[in-house]
Amino acid sequence: MQLNPYGADAVNLAAALANRRPASAEELAERCRSAGLVIEGAVTAADLRTVLTALDAWELVVDERDGRARAALLNGMLAASASHPRLTDHGDEGWHLHYREEHRPFGETLHALIAVGTALHLVGRGMHRLGRCAVAECGLIFADTSRTGRQRYCSQRCANRDAVRRHRGRART
Repeated sequence: MQLNPYGADAVNLAAALANRRPASAEELAERCRSAGLVIEGAVTAADLRTVLTALDAWELVVDERDGRARAALLNGMLAASASHPRLTDHGDEGWHLHYREEHRPFGETLHALIAVGTALHLVGRGMHRLGRCAVAECGLIFADTSRTGRQRYCSQRCANRDAVRRHRGRART
């Protein structure tokens, strides 16, 4: 998977990691590799701590409804993670941009990927395009990549479950 220009792939990875937090550095590495990330070097416990902290900050961005406040939170993440963009050709993927310095620890790299990917997702699709599932007992995070920009549920399963609940409620009244 080509994660350039970051965007949807990065924000979907962030949602997946936030919804089910990795318990170990090995799990973090495996899940990121499965998502198509090229990992150079070992993923350490320090990387895991960095990523978990980044996910805590990212969830604040997700839960903020006001666009200006959301942007301010995300700008804080960008300032903490990103540096000058640079061209790279690692992993024989072809030339693409990275928003970090070379030879940074994996945790910092993933923090930058999540922050920049989220920023590109929001400015490209709309500042409202992150949220939590409308089913109260679910609450999973999703990145709205729908054509209409009106996604309310994390999955079709939750959308169907909520529709059935509403239908049964109307039938009782």
